[in-house]
Amino acid sequence: MMRKKIFVGLLAAVVGLAVTGTASAQSQPFHFGFKKSRNGALPSIAEEGFMTVLQRNDAIFLGNTERKELFLTFDNGYENGLTPRILDVLKEKKAPAAFFVTGHFVKDKPDLVKRMLEEGHIVGNHSWSHPDLSQVGAERIRSEMDRVEQGVSQLGEQKKMRYMRPPRGIFSDRMLGVCRELGYTGVFWSIAYKDWDVNAQKGWKYAYDSVVGQLHPGAVILLHSVSRDNADALGRIIDAARQQGYEFKSLDELTEKTYR
Repeated sequence: MMRKKIFVGLLAAVVGLAVTGTASAQSQPFHFGFKKSRNGALPSIAEEGFMTVLQRNDAIFLGNTERKELFLTFDNGYENGLTPRILDVLKEKKAPAAFFVTGHFVKDKPDLVKRMLEEGHIVGNHSWSHPDLSQVGAERIRSEMDRVEQGVSQLGEQKKMRYMRPPRGIFSDRMLGVCRELGYTGVFWSIAYKDWDVNAQKGWKYAYDSVVGQLHPGAVILLHSVSRDNADALGRIIDAARQQGYEFKSLDELTEKTYR
């Protein structure tokens, strides 16, 4: 009887360690990064420890790499006076985009959010206060998401939000899982460059070369709307991509996700 009690106790301890280990793994934070595209080669997250996390949570990194489709996305944490010009270019070029907004942007620039919606763009969720969502509980995540969705729903016909982007690209398996239960698809990117530092702008040509040099089929392009370089280069980027045979599509038209 004593041996049986000892065995049962050891088994319970092992199971407890396994559960704790699983929970720990699900909460492990990752900083999104990838091997950039060069000379037309596809980018890759295959060497990163989080590839299976994105795939398990049905998150977006790449679209269909057999199609010359591009998906423009912008992060709008705050307004730097450049979003109207970006919207002007998108309207002129008839190119759809997704804008990931924070609570600060929704409160500060509701007219710009209205314009995004009226001109057929997707408004995505970038959280209310831009925290590290991998370090907060499920209820805080829900609150961060709900407050943005409610704010945007009052500004146009988009009553539900389907896409979210984790602030600073920090995420975990648990965090993406919570967002998925709330009806969100996590959206990452396969083209980006350091464009968010408003004190380190290098001119439109730098932005143009940084983006066009990474173009590849199925690309999800991340740009920050606070960058003057991006605003100045956007029209040229769109023209150059189309000259190479690319089409700009809405995230709603992304029908196949690729993980490699």
